[in-house]
Amino acid sequence: MDILSALCKEFNLQPAQCQSVIGLIDDGNTIPFIARYRKEMTGSMDDQVLREVYERLAYLRSFDKRREEIQKSLEEQGVLTEELTAKLAAANTLSEIEDLYRPFRPKRRTRATIAREKGLEPLSLLLLMQNEKTRDPAELAAPFVDAAKGVTGPEEALEGARDILAEQMSDDADVRKAVRTLAFQRGTVETVRAKDEDSVYSMYYEFRQEARNLPGHRVLAINRGEREGFLKAALRMDEGASVAVLHKAFVREGSTTTGQVKTAAEDAWQRLIAPSIEREVRADLTEKASAAAVQVFGKNLHQLLMVPPVKGRVTLGVDPGFRTGCKLAVVDENGKVLATGVGHFTLPGQDAAKARARVEVLALCRKYGVTAIAIGNGTASREAEQFIVSLLPDLPENAAYMIVSEAGASVYSASKLAALEFPQFDVSLRSAVSIARRMQDPLAELVKIDPKAIGVGQYQHDLKESDLTAALEGVVEGCVNSVGVEIATASPSLLSHVAGIGPALAKNIVAYREENGIRSRAELKKVPKLGPKAFEQCAGFIRVADSRNVLDATAVHPESYEAAKALLTALGYELTDVREGRLADLGKRAEEKGYAALAALTGVGEPTLKDIVRELQKPGRDPRDDLPKPLLRKDVLDIKDIQPGMELMGTVRNVVDFGAFIDIGVHQDGLAHISRIANRYIRHPAEVLKVGDVVKVWVVEVDQKKQRIALTLLPPKA
Repeated sequence: MDILSALCKEFNLQPAQCQSVIGLIDDGNTIPFIARYRKEMTGSMDDQVLREVYERLAYLRSFDKRREEIQKSLEEQGVLTEELTAKLAAANTLSEIEDLYRPFRPKRRTRATIAREKGLEPLSLLLLMQNEKTRDPAELAAPFVDAAKGVTGPEEALEGARDILAEQMSDDADVRKAVRTLAFQRGTVETVRAKDEDSVYSMYYEFRQEARNLPGHRVLAINRGEREGFLKAALRMDEGASVAVLHKAFVREGSTTTGQVKTAAEDAWQRLIAPSIEREVRADLTEKASAAAVQVFGKNLHQLLMVPPVKGRVTLGVDPGFRTGCKLAVVDENGKVLATGVGHFTLPGQDAAKARARVEVLALCRKYGVTAIAIGNGTASREAEQFIVSLLPDLPENAAYMIVSEAGASVYSASKLAALEFPQFDVSLRSAVSIARRMQDPLAELVKIDPKAIGVGQYQHDLKESDLTAALEGVVEGCVNSVGVEIATASPSLLSHVAGIGPALAKNIVAYREENGIRSRAELKKVPKLGPKAFEQCAGFIRVADSRNVLDATAVHPESYEAAKALLTALGYELTDVREGRLADLGKRAEEKGYAALAALTGVGEPTLKDIVRELQKPGRDPRDDLPKPLLRKDVLDIKDIQPGMELMGTVRNVVDFGAFIDIGVHQDGLAHISRIANRYIRHPAEVLKVGDVVKVWVVEVDQKKQRIALTLLPPKA
């Protein structure tokens, strides 16, 4: 396969541009580095497109490798013909080349194998040729009767010959492709109840839908229901049309053996092709649904990680609980733990304990100047929220709280990483610290947690581990590098996601920092095992705020320092102007001078030059600052307070195929169905909403018994 041409066509790229991307990838460059610092070579492709090209390149190379393996196997078997070589070369999918290889793949012992051992293959060829006009099939079969071989009569010989024909028909690549296409076009997925009990799968107890129109989330739901024993599912195919495909390929009318071939075709369909194609179609539906779910998960995770931090606030983290009380942790503006404690204020009827807790928690908040409170959304969250709201009038006027997702907090708290970070705290106190830090800086805290445990996808536990891990690692890497990492405070977890730095190098950096300090980007070269390639990849994403060189605190790569200095000189500025923030007119002066002329003067391309200008105007700019700020609350609602028609503000917590879950200040998130998100047709809620969005919603319906709230983003008609 001409991989270059295939990628150019698929991604609408120029050959030179595509060749540059492949070359950069093969040279060991990371996607964030290529996207940010090699724009001249890629045509300014963003990291998402580059990642897709990278994944497609890996697939096409593995596809070519498999094609070569099959071709070599066919050569070794002595069955490779010019026709087969041409078909292998023309195949565009893995299923096509596997279909071509199917007749020659080593098989387990089958009915056809046994028939061949009995010497019945010549008879099968006689039947298939369908040239006989007079002799009865039994007469044709008579010479093949051999008691020593286990063939006791003509009918047994014919049966064995039909077994050979059925397998041959089942292995025909063109037939399988045609039947598979038919199954996708006309097949229907049907499900029925497997257990006589109610479950979350009740809508699938009597369900049918065309396979081609079955949404991915339903595919995954049916698969899970089947695994858990609540459902039985099957793909119903058009048997008549499918058998007609076999007849067209193999049957010729007018022969005494035509009936034998038709019987073999029907057997091939029922016994071999139908079960196999059903497995293939359902596997393909699952693969597509899983790929879409991974994409949704990745998009939601990206949006969650990029939720703007709540900066400049001393924060109280509350990990709610009943019997053992609520674990408390106060952290300063930078996430440093100042104090911990336990408050017993959630159990009903414990008025004396609540009164003591009120005094203790208020004292804690006043002592350290707490103005933000993060409450975990787990058990006893509702009761903890009511207590915290009652404290707000006695705290500074700007004090507010937010319900924070606890997803993955328990996994982190019990991990080796948490034990190393907080050896002096028990598991629940570590959770309280994590909850507080999640509000302060979601990105820095959530990178410590396995992305699959964060809970912003759909059916993530049903997805292929390797696919999900690869996709989510790419998302985390993209987020961390787009924001940048301050070397003085970054945790090993955060550093490990910087381009060119893995877990081992991250530990080396932290160990070196603790022993020697890191006062410039250049000092990174002294870190053990951090070689020139790793430095090239990571340097631009690491910030050193206290460096004497102001450029070390920006996203300008060290390789472009001289270009940045030359730019400043050409436009009448000095490096000190960067630190003092006196470059408001830099962009205007650059446009007046002309980027082409400045690029020639500084020796870098125009895309890089424009990036340098933007960065120097706002050194170390956090891209999260441009996004909607998190919604902090000062009051509390109960589901009993919610009425249809109410207008509320909410925060989008999760976006899935069928809608979006929105936090409206009630313990239970409300669901806005896809049909209630926009006043136009949308294929997916992600076209309109993203995790972290603050939106205005209206209540449609409240089911207190099932704890369900239906919401709409469409304003009620006047």
